[in-house]
Amino acid sequence: MLLRVRVALPDRPGSLGQVARTLGVAGADIVQVVVLERLGGRAIDDFTVVWPGGAGVERLRAGLSAMPGVRVDGIWRAIGAPVAGAFDAELLTQVASNPNEGLATLVDTVPALLAADWALALRVPADWAARGSVGIDVRHGADDMAVLGAMRKRPEPPVVYASWRAPEQLLLPEVTPLRARSVTGADGTRYALAPFGRAGLVLVVARSADAELPVAAFHATEVDRVAQLVRAAAAIVGDRLDAVKPPAPRAGQRSSEEPASAV
Repeated sequence: MLLRVRVALPDRPGSLGQVARTLGVAGADIVQVVVLERLGGRAIDDFTVVWPGGAGVERLRAGLSAMPGVRVDGIWRAIGAPVAGAFDAELLTQVASNPNEGLATLVDTVPALLAADWALALRVPADWAARGSVGIDVRHGADDMAVLGAMRKRPEPPVVYASWRAPEQLLLPEVTPLRARSVTGADGTRYALAPFGRAGLVLVVARSADAELPVAAFHATEVDRVAQLVRAAAAIVGDRLDAVKPPAPRAGQRSSEEPASAV
């Protein structure tokens, strides 16, 4: 299986080679290395590796953690072949070639670009942040707290398009304020959020939590990448985004073979 391994290590000659050797000794075949950050004598690197199917990752994690100065920030499954920044231009070319399906193209493609599991586009109403903003007095008893908690629960922003791996039942994080950022959900899922800047649309990219393979949070460079793609796609698609509507209610669960119309 394909894994993404994120490590923080000393930014000095030889450190990267030592990590690569440790990965090889553990049985991992490196297919890509991406440097996310070099700051203050430290570096954060993403290794995409082929790992033997069925083999536990504890040996991999233990080998890396035993290295002086090395910290493992996450090991998680990567969907599809590793891709680099050059594919961003290809994605935007596809959006430009068929802007009527531009939103769907973006949502369907971004997960593979960022070693994520799924993505979706939400429409966040202008008053969504203020809905259900009931203050809680800690002097209330447990029953009162439960009532107030139910009162202050906001309705979920409607999903206008979702990639095929997106779960039917969503437990989304707080999506406001509308700015590009990385957040962690209540269930441990990692999210990157980026607003389109019009029509209340927000792109949500997710890495699902896993008990065996703890996923890394989206790095600042990854959030910036998502934000740039979203801004560029919004400029290409233009006024078509204003016409995006949530899918009509249907009996039963949403079929992945019949996605909502993107525009």
